[in-house]
Amino acid sequence: MKRLRRLLPALALALLASPVTLRAAPAVPASDPAAVRVAHDVMRALGGREHWDALPGLRWTFGISSHDTVRFSRRHAWDKLTGRHRVEGTLGDGSPFVVVHTLGDSVRGRAWVAGRAIRGDSLHKFIRQANAMWVNDCYWFLMPYKLLDPGVHLKSDGTVSDSAGTFQRVELTFGDVGLTPGDHYWVDVDPASHRVVRWQYVLQGRQPPPVRWTWEGWEQHAGLWFPTAHRQGATTLFTNAVQAVRAFGPHEFTAP
Repeated sequence: MKRLRRLLPALALALLASPVTLRAAPAVPASDPAAVRVAHDVMRALGGREHWDALPGLRWTFGISSHDTVRFSRRHAWDKLTGRHRVEGTLGDGSPFVVVHTLGDSVRGRAWVAGRAIRGDSLHKFIRQANAMWVNDCYWFLMPYKLLDPGVHLKSDGTVSDSAGTFQRVELTFGDVGLTPGDHYWVDVDPASHRVVRWQYVLQGRQPPPVRWTWEGWEQHAGLWFPTAHRQGATTLFTNAVQAVRAFGPHEFTAP
């Protein structure tokens, strides 16, 4: 078990941005109507709320590469209808891991390392890490779908122009939701396509200046659009190998 405790921190790599609603939010200030209009335009451009609500689930891969070398990756499966989640990847020593659980439940679930079932306190740590990985990796993948989530406060910053073009900028702050509600985001939207093209953020506990990443490589699946890459210099954070799932396999959330 000592070996497992040493390996657990490797599960938390790249928890870079995290506010995804996992519990009921208290009242927050009303969002700016201009920013709400932009958010609705974004949702329509993604494929529409009706398509999104009807989608049963998703699979995707989250990871980071630098100078075309993949540093790490992990694979997610998410049942939107039940909250079931599966994440699998590789620990720092090369051992494969799998965690299956229900989002928001920090106690119940199952985990395996190199095919061996994990139990006791180590299992609970794996489940907590799996929740944190979903919160982080989901926001990099699905933030445009979550602009109007409970607990998200939107403010219009008008239009901004630079060498990349002219964009509508929406500022995001949060109520008591997610893992780090003190995070602060600015999302730039193309006024013609209504697609998110980049964001910048100052994470909870950090100081300015904001960190900026692109949103690009958009792909359509089941009538909805998803980003597959975020770039900053020679570093790419990818959210690719996207699959829109109509029905999950019988053992996807029960076995390694």
